[in-house]
Amino acid sequence: MTDNPTNPAAPRDRWYVLAVLTIVYAMNIADRFSISTLIEPIQQELHLSDSGIAFLTGVALALFYVTVGIPIAALADRASRRNILALALAIWSGMTALCGLAQNYWQLLLARFAVGIGEAGGTPPSTSILADKFPPARRPMALTIFALGASLGAWLGSSVAGAAAERAGWRAAFLVLGIPGLLIALVVCLTVREPRRGQLDSAPTPSQPSTLRATLRLIAGQRSAVHLLLGGSAATFWSWGLMWWTPTFLQRSHHLTVGQAGQLLGPMHLIAGAGGTLLAGWVMGRPAAADPRYVARLLGWVTALATIPSIILYWVASLKAATALLWVFVPAVYFYIGPILGLLQNVVPANMRATACAILLFIANVANLVLAPQIIGWLSDWFAGSFGAGRESLRWALLLLAPTGFWAAWHLWTSGATIREDEASATGELVQH
Repeated sequence: MTDNPTNPAAPRDRWYVLAVLTIVYAMNIADRFSISTLIEPIQQELHLSDSGIAFLTGVALALFYVTVGIPIAALADRASRRNILALALAIWSGMTALCGLAQNYWQLLLARFAVGIGEAGGTPPSTSILADKFPPARRPMALTIFALGASLGAWLGSSVAGAAAERAGWRAAFLVLGIPGLLIALVVCLTVREPRRGQLDSAPTPSQPSTLRATLRLIAGQRSAVHLLLGGSAATFWSWGLMWWTPTFLQRSHHLTVGQAGQLLGPMHLIAGAGGTLLAGWVMGRPAAADPRYVARLLGWVTALATIPSIILYWVASLKAATALLWVFVPAVYFYIGPILGLLQNVVPANMRATACAILLFIANVANLVLAPQIIGWLSDWFAGSFGAGRESLRWALLLLAPTGFWAAWHLWTSGATIREDEASATGELVQH
């Protein structure tokens, strides 16, 4: 199957749909990431410990995000993915705006629960739709462009949220980010068409939607899929676990305000993050990237090398040195997102793609929204209480997390061992020896 614009099997609207879904993904990340920028002012107003604010900002969203994500994805493998996505966007945007109206801990907690429910219906339908807009060889590239939404969203959640909080308080940041999402949900509902499942695969599309048990059974038998799931989850535990607390680290250890921390990190996410994503997209478009082994091993090398500056930046005392290292680390955070999503879409059949994506998101978000923030929060409280580390306690907690990037790199490299055979089995492509 070739990606020929004149080929009737190549949907003419695929680039428009890719652009719209990338914006939707940006809103997903912005609404999720903004609260990490606002940790310090929220913590001070509500008088919470580091472990307490970690539960409110990370675990509260993740509890519903990870538990309802797989059922919603299973529904997306049966029903209209476009409608599910539009409804989910409307829910998480509306609930984000309600976070800006919260007057106490419990109101904010309940709103965060609802944001998690909405966000669970975002990425799995989107990646499944894109898999039916682009042929197998172009999916890693398309999903890498889709991943630009992460850098755009993180910029919105850093710079825009930080500036709004600096001018009008932390509640204003949620209103500024939540309300536009309601309009975008309407655009999705009215202009994105639902594609036919598996229309660009060589293998015949199964007539019946798959069950969760069948998807788990298939993944368990695909060695590459197992390592992609574990590698992607370990990578988010490492990278986004660190980034979650970095605005607070800059405020405590380098004495920046919430607005200054947002303005420092925002351009890194937008410029360096987009640059890292575009570089990954360019690499995915190269002839060598048609071999998934090349992609898997490249991801392993990039992740391993990026782990080194991620350790040093939390060690140095100089803000200038930490800033320079962040400009190296941040692009690597985005480099792996799209390629992993694209590789995973190719090693499972068309009727399992939304569910497989949801399984990845389930494990990855338990890692980076539940485990990483909470572990760092507990460690920071422990260092502060038992060792008298004071405001530097967070630095030591982050230094313990940073080396886990090497663990992620090993899984991503190892996924390349059988990925060609697994991809051929799922998509019906012939393996070229």
